[in-house]
Amino acid sequence: MKAIVVTDEAAGTAGMTLVDRPEPEPALNDVVVRVHASGFVPTEMAWPSTWTDRLGRDRTPSIPGHELAGVVTALGYGTTGLSVGQRVFGLTDWTRDGTLAEYVAVEARNLAPLPGDVDFTVGASLPISGLTAWQGLFEHGRLQTGQSVLVHGAAGAVGSMVTQLAREFGAYVIGTGRAADRQKALDFGAQEFVDLENDVLEAVGGLDLVIDVIGGDIGKRSAGLVRAGGVLVSVVGPPEVRPADGLAIDFVVTPDRAQLGEIVRRVRDGRLRTNIGTVADLDDAVAALNPTERITGKTIIRVRS
Repeated sequence: MKAIVVTDEAAGTAGMTLVDRPEPEPALNDVVVRVHASGFVPTEMAWPSTWTDRLGRDRTPSIPGHELAGVVTALGYGTTGLSVGQRVFGLTDWTRDGTLAEYVAVEARNLAPLPGDVDFTVGASLPISGLTAWQGLFEHGRLQTGQSVLVHGAAGAVGSMVTQLAREFGAYVIGTGRAADRQKALDFGAQEFVDLENDVLEAVGGLDLVIDVIGGDIGKRSAGLVRAGGVLVSVVGPPEVRPADGLAIDFVVTPDRAQLGEIVRRVRDGRLRTNIGTVADLDDAVAALNPTERITGKTIIRVRS
């Protein structure tokens, strides 16, 4: 099969190459999926799991990408809940070869059925962005109707999902980002927008929940925006500064079939819009994943049309 591999951590996405690799075999409770579309998160190049296995051993050349939509072609021993020929989407294990390939082996429990009226490209855009938003808001942020939520990077792949879900559940949403992102963030449902380059972030203090996908200086300053009893949720590592009288939580997104079902149901009925920035074929993936200009939204690699 054709696959994108990486071998040099220092080279990052620039070190990607398109090669031939053996097709994967399904292990216990696995399925093999013929990948139709794959999502990619640029920060994968900095994740230890891209380069080493669970025991810390080098696993290069490794295939990156952890989001997929495709069709099940084989079942491993003991696999239940899915069938050969079924359309699926979901999230692969961090420490195994990923989805920038024509086939991938993945634990069946990490996948959910993809309805026939949802395009594979759309399906591949949902797992990390959608699950991060869902878990950040509801599991870790414990969002309640009527609360105020600050969403950093509101025009991005994750931030736009957070914004839409928070609005659906009755929150007042303030988005942040660059000046050029203002209209896009408002279009996704933010009721206010803070330009991080020109506006005063601290002017919007007293928030119930802050979702931070940026970190760094913005993450540090965000702690002071949280009211007593509020929550700062980070998806970019442990917050360096904690709210004085609130909670600080960081988490790594986990696969969840039921939550994937909730997300794709909302896509089908129009409550949730995807945020796809670029779509490219596998043969053109290396160039697409090394863009020369800033892209907002998710990059999707179409493996099979």
